[in-house]
Amino acid sequence: MWDEIYDVIVIGAGHAGCEAALASARMECKTALFTINVDKIAEMPCNPSIGGVAKGTVVREIDALGGEMAKNVDETGIQFRLLNKRKGPAVRSPRAQADKEAYRKRMRMTVEQTDNLHIIQQIVDDIIIENGKVRGVVTHIGVKYGAKAVIVTAGTFLKGRIIIGFEKFEGGRMWEPSANKLSEFYKKHGFRVGRLKTGTPTRIDGRTIDFSKMEEQPGDEPAPLFSFRTEPKKIDQIPCYITYTTNKTHEIIKNNLHRSPMYGERKLITGTGVRYCPSIEDKIVKFPDRDRHHVFVEPEGRDTIEFYPNGTSTSLPYDVQVEIIHSIPGLENTKIVRPAYGIEYDFIDPTHLYPTLETKIIKGLFNAGQINGTTGYEEAAGQGIVAGINAALYAKESDKKFILGRDEAYIGVMIDDLVNKGIREPYRLFTSRAEYRLLLRYDNADFRLAKYGYKFGLLTKEQYERVEKKYKLVQFFIEKLKEIKLRPDVLNPILKKESSTSVKEAISCYSILKRPEVKLKNIIPLINIEITETDEKIVREALEETEIETKYEGYIKRQIEDVKKFRKIENIKIPETIDYNSIPISTEEKQKLIEAKPLTLGQASRLEGIRPASISVLSIYINKHKTSKEDKSA
Repeated sequence: MWDEIYDVIVIGAGHAGCEAALASARMECKTALFTINVDKIAEMPCNPSIGGVAKGTVVREIDALGGEMAKNVDETGIQFRLLNKRKGPAVRSPRAQADKEAYRKRMRMTVEQTDNLHIIQQIVDDIIIENGKVRGVVTHIGVKYGAKAVIVTAGTFLKGRIIIGFEKFEGGRMWEPSANKLSEFYKKHGFRVGRLKTGTPTRIDGRTIDFSKMEEQPGDEPAPLFSFRTEPKKIDQIPCYITYTTNKTHEIIKNNLHRSPMYGERKLITGTGVRYCPSIEDKIVKFPDRDRHHVFVEPEGRDTIEFYPNGTSTSLPYDVQVEIIHSIPGLENTKIVRPAYGIEYDFIDPTHLYPTLETKIIKGLFNAGQINGTTGYEEAAGQGIVAGINAALYAKESDKKFILGRDEAYIGVMIDDLVNKGIREPYRLFTSRAEYRLLLRYDNADFRLAKYGYKFGLLTKEQYERVEKKYKLVQFFIEKLKEIKLRPDVLNPILKKESSTSVKEAISCYSILKRPEVKLKNIIPLINIEITETDEKIVREALEETEIETKYEGYIKRQIEDVKKFRKIENIKIPETIDYNSIPISTEEKQKLIEAKPLTLGQASRLEGIRPASISVLSIYINKHKTSKEDKSA
């Protein structure tokens, strides 16, 4: 029956698919990665960047778990910056411009050279189900492949439709076919299927850009790399540029709204768009009082003439696109290489998923990435590695499940939001979504998550011991700072230089470092701490961690206490045999709980429409159920 049998099959080789397949294969599962086009593995169809606020932290979390995205961008990036450096550590995050071609090629090479991982260029048309469990897939040429678990990471390809003005045609990305039959599989099996919309700007010829009319935006030196496992290195960074839309730009758009597939008489676009990354016509309509909008002109690579005018995404007709670009300072004579376009695609309601990203309807079927209603390479990759780990555990018939809590990772926040709340628009991560963001910093992702990467075999013992060594050094530094006191005559010159109040008696380094204006780098030369660690990277990172932990000690302790309260309810498991119909809560709440199948009382509390009073009733019922079970066993 089967052409070949695998432990895990991954459908789609974008950012989610690559992380899922690599995790599964590295966990020693025989894995197949299906793609429409092998040459487009890890393609970056939109912006040529990785990271950003919250997103950059996700990339570091993927790295701490043993994923590939951080290492890949470190090796192929052309500019690196740390965002929000002047703000608190909870909102700082790395961002990099990637060489899109180099990024894609390196990820493909990594996938190709990974043991247990087989790439197959075929379109999957159907998933074979027997007795409510995954059994395999069927491709567009009629070949059948068996599998214990299947992960669908279809991106924008499910019934993808590209729109430019009033012209429309099928496509998962420009010049690539859509996958039309998988949507029908989901509908047939009772999944709710919705429609979303996103888009991308034109690509422009860098040789025709007048950069003298723009603000140059260089990278940071030294480059703030992503991976905890990348050694420091010198990178020849390429600048980006900032320009702005003008009144003329806005007039062009207003005068052509009747030709827009979003606002014109012929509304071809019906899917919900990305609120936080709107098209340029959306900005003009929704923010009429704004005189101008940022346009970030970003290089797409070292060996290409193409630049990406970030902020000008549109689905307006091509002739209007040309007018818009030519109305922007520095782009008056710019040639367009590729047109902008909007794209609509199907997604599957993520409330059909458990926090493992396995579907509640079919065992062994996992969804990850944009199919769950998210937007962004980083969000997709974060889901991919979680799905890959859980699919591998399922294929091995392990009783273990990998679920990240809201207090452990931004990936945990995202997945919890998706499976409990669902979406009304494409989901994007922000620091504001995380209640415990001071604990979920970009700098301590390895401390939070490396234990899982090691546990599942995605990190080596040596890599994990390096993390342990770093945090032992942090504790060592903190203890020394508390022990060592500095006299006023030694400390006051530094305090005066930093415009900080002088001291009249000896004070511990730890206490003085709590002042916002005092930096650890100014204190270290004044004290004698014997550092036996020879790895400069570990020492530098440990010192950074020491400074953050010291300055924000009070806030961190407060959040840790909040987490303890959160875990009390989060750790209360709901019995699988629970009968919600017998609980005295509203009929609507019973229906929501029956459909959502929350695993814990905490998850139940975050479902929309579930009242706090009903959670209290549910808690009492769970305790009675537990007591009754204990009595029977006795």
